[in-house]
Amino acid sequence: MASCVFCDIVEGTATSRTIYRDDDVIGFLDIRPVTRGHTLLVPRRHSSGLADLQPEIGGRLFAAGQRLAAAMKVSALSADGVNLVVNDGRAAFQTVFHTHLHVVPRHDGDKLSFAKGLVVRRDPDPDETARILRAALEPDHR
Repeated sequence: MASCVFCDIVEGTATSRTIYRDDDVIGFLDIRPVTRGHTLLVPRRHSSGLADLQPEIGGRLFAAGQRLAAAMKVSALSADGVNLVVNDGRAAFQTVFHTHLHVVPRHDGDKLSFAKGLVVRRDPDPDETARILRAALEPDHR
């Protein structure tokens, strides 16, 4: 397998703002977020796309996405909704070939379209955003 930046993040050899971790999944802020709080959830074990993702790991990935989506709503991000997105293959705009689930907080009236959102991709304070989401994932917020 060629070098994979997400595998490097999982192994701790590449930097990230980690939001979530369990035995099978790790989550970190996207370095070019569509909205503030845009997080990527990846399986710890490499799979390049849906075709080679073990279904039980896919289920755990989605469960982590549900948990993070709830945190985005109760946190200071105050999301009104959340997009869960998997881009599978080049034609679907997958750019890192390690399966990943985008968890994108949305707000009523934000008028975001993903094509436009790809242009404006900077969080003014990603460290604070990471802190907010980590705090909302604590057990007392469930």
